[in-house]
Amino acid sequence: MRKKECWLPYLQCVLESRTVRDAARVVGVYRTTSFRWRHRFVPGAMRDRPARLTAIVEADETFRLESQKGSRNLNRKPRKRGGVARQRGVNKHHDCVLVARDRSGQTLDFHTGRGPVTAQQLHECLGPVLPPDVLLISDSAASYRSFAKRAGITHEVVNVKAGVRARGAIHIQNVNAWHSRFKGWLVRFRGVASRYLINYSGWQRMLDARRLTTPAHWLHAAAQLG
Repeated sequence: MRKKECWLPYLQCVLESRTVRDAARVVGVYRTTSFRWRHRFVPGAMRDRPARLTAIVEADETFRLESQKGSRNLNRKPRKRGGVARQRGVNKHHDCVLVARDRSGQTLDFHTGRGPVTAQQLHECLGPVLPPDVLLISDSAASYRSFAKRAGITHEVVNVKAGVRARGAIHIQNVNAWHSRFKGWLVRFRGVASRYLINYSGWQRMLDARRLTTPAHWLHAAAQLG
């Protein structure tokens, strides 16, 4: 982590969501340095997370086809232009990002691995951050019912597959809107390796929360929490 005089200009590039190559060009460092800084500054700052979500909490997953971008030793045949999964639907070839968001806008993201989220994974991720008096809203996946029953929290279901989008205040539109923003934001990077996916969801969460609005804020958070 040399060239301290470049850190703040580089973090301005992070705030602007610039690509590795573009940030390297703007700051005047090598592409490899730009990549290394991204995956040190972002993980440090993104640990600035809400300790708990409150009141009404929406939870849902979004999925990305697993990627071994940048790996020198693939354990499968290379894909062309991203490719498609070998099987239909969500399966072990998809990375799962679980997102929980309350109505005040506080958001938490978790990378639960490959395939659909399980009740045990929900217990490990959401159990510590949901108070007993919370109202959890999700889709009709059985894993959420099982988790809510085990945790002893109130749970409401929106049957999205049946075409039900909302029942008054019972909906998951806020968390789905976050998913949409995240996917649209990722396009500029032209593919993200699975091992770094949680860094990118954390990066987007920090930008979306608008808590760190200057390079100095970001540097302080990374230094304090990294």
